[in-house]
Amino acid sequence: MCGIAGVIGRLDESNRAALRRMNDAMAHRGPDADGTWMSEPDERGWGVLLGHRRLSILDLSPAGSQPMADPVTGHVIVFNGEIFNFHELRRRLQAEGQKFCSSGDTAVMLRALGLHGPEAVSWLRGMFAFACWDPSQRRLLLARDPLGIKPLYVARSPDPKAGWSLAFASEIRALLASGLLGTPRLDPQAASSIVWNGFVVGPNSMVKGVSLLSPGHVIEHHAAGNEVHQRQFWGISHRSPGRTTTQDDLAVVIEEDIKLHLASDVPLAVFLSGGVDSAATANLARRASQEPIHTFTLAFEEQEFNEAPFARKIAAAIGTQHHEVLLSEGQFVEGLERALDSLDQPTFDGLNAYYLSKAIREAGFTVALSGTGGDELFGGYPTFRDLPALQRWSRRSSWVPSEVRANAATIATWPLRRTGAAVPPQTRWAKLPDMIRHGDDLLALYQHAYALFLPDFQEELLARDFAEPLSFGLPSQMRDQLLDETRGRTPLSAISVMEQRLFLGERLLRDNDVASMASSLEQRLPLVDQVLFDNVDHLPDSTRYSPLGRKAILRRIGLVGLDMALFERPKSGFVLPFDRWIRQGLKSAMDQTLRDPLAVAPVGLNPAAVQRLWRAFVDGAPGIYWSRVWAIFVFVRWCHRNRVFR
Repeated sequence: MCGIAGVIGRLDESNRAALRRMNDAMAHRGPDADGTWMSEPDERGWGVLLGHRRLSILDLSPAGSQPMADPVTGHVIVFNGEIFNFHELRRRLQAEGQKFCSSGDTAVMLRALGLHGPEAVSWLRGMFAFACWDPSQRRLLLARDPLGIKPLYVARSPDPKAGWSLAFASEIRALLASGLLGTPRLDPQAASSIVWNGFVVGPNSMVKGVSLLSPGHVIEHHAAGNEVHQRQFWGISHRSPGRTTTQDDLAVVIEEDIKLHLASDVPLAVFLSGGVDSAATANLARRASQEPIHTFTLAFEEQEFNEAPFARKIAAAIGTQHHEVLLSEGQFVEGLERALDSLDQPTFDGLNAYYLSKAIREAGFTVALSGTGGDELFGGYPTFRDLPALQRWSRRSSWVPSEVRANAATIATWPLRRTGAAVPPQTRWAKLPDMIRHGDDLLALYQHAYALFLPDFQEELLARDFAEPLSFGLPSQMRDQLLDETRGRTPLSAISVMEQRLFLGERLLRDNDVASMASSLEQRLPLVDQVLFDNVDHLPDSTRYSPLGRKAILRRIGLVGLDMALFERPKSGFVLPFDRWIRQGLKSAMDQTLRDPLAVAPVGLNPAAVQRLWRAFVDGAPGIYWSRVWAIFVFVRWCHRNRVFR
């Protein structure tokens, strides 16, 4: 796990200094070593510059250092992530007569790319973002893993006379630190996305002109700066009725998946929240490992949020060496500035993973497994129950015009709206009229269900002369992709795709990456794996989801040997006691920010609407949850901290 950066441009001191600044900005991603490399220049003096920050996980020797040049092919790579099937690839290449000096995964993938070209990217199973330079073709290949675990941001120069054409990095803040972007500007669609989703949906980013390489894609650039081609090497396919996976098949896949994710030359831990997903991960890891498994749980003084007692019992049943990390309100507030500074883009999530990652790293661990991804695979969220029901009701009542049905819902919920608060409730039932208008469109229903605010109030929050419209909170490229990937699927499997691509891919994975890497901790996610996804996606719906919300098949495979009574309690997310803390220890700082027009207006928001929202929350207005004000606060703070304005 590392940080990577690079520039295609003139091989001069200006670009070398930009690369050094990017590397320095990512020191937290790789405290063990850093390195840079520069290609031979062309007749114009142009070429590629590569930078790398190393967090040593596999092959701790100098042979694993990067940028890495292959002695056989001459290709050079900078790589962030892990290739979990590298032993299999090594054997494949050795059968072709290849020999290796390094015992790690980087040398294997580099040789595969050098010998077999971009096609070898599809051989890789893991989490990765990399840049690979082909000296004979003078081409730079950029690639990102199939499910988007590792980020890769790309900036293209808008000025054809500039001394660079393309820059890339693992974090937006590294690109900002490069100095290449001039005066960075806030992307109007990013502001709209924050207000709808609470995070920025790719391929857009917070900074205009900086995009996120889509998962499962590769792009090639010539050293002259022009894009040669871009293609998708992995995607979520339309379901084929000719193939099915059985529970026995899936058990073999999951067990092998866990074993692959345990490969490490440094100490390894497991996040244990007390839920099914993390418990299954810890249980299977304990059964597969020859070494003791250490589990970590975040504990709170607020008992309604504290899952530590449940996690303690589960850890004892599994047989792990268990650790509890108490996070008090005082500790949270004291460390908040540094925690917020860890966010590479604004999000209303991520800080729980930050505090737990920090504790695990301080305890001496460099790698941690997480159970993230189980809800998306096996239908653990309320959306799997609620949205198909609403869609069925909409189809059965299709003989009634949609506007008539929406008006009836408006009338029915009117007593709940008349609260006298500065802002009406922004809850799911308050969204019902809008959801009914789009009742046959599952993607629109999904986006309305997750929206932070009702569409009318979104319009009030956004400055009218700045924001750019989105299609139900999504950029057109993402909406078109989701419509294609869900076409012909059952409602439940379609929702799984949406959860995988949006809630997981655009929020949780991105948040967890920066939150863990802020403490130089590699987080691995066995339940986010393309081979596992493909096998789960070929389960019959009745096996995969029934009964809804229980994740029964994951329980049967992952919790073997454990008493099921340990998990018979209402589902609760891994969240911090934000509502209470915002009203107490965080109130002063948030009040100062959200009531200041000079803080709010430069980021494309309407100060009057933001003040009304904050006042409604402080006054305890119904239907104004903490996530609404927190998302706006983090957004405003991020823009000022990184000096990115409209």
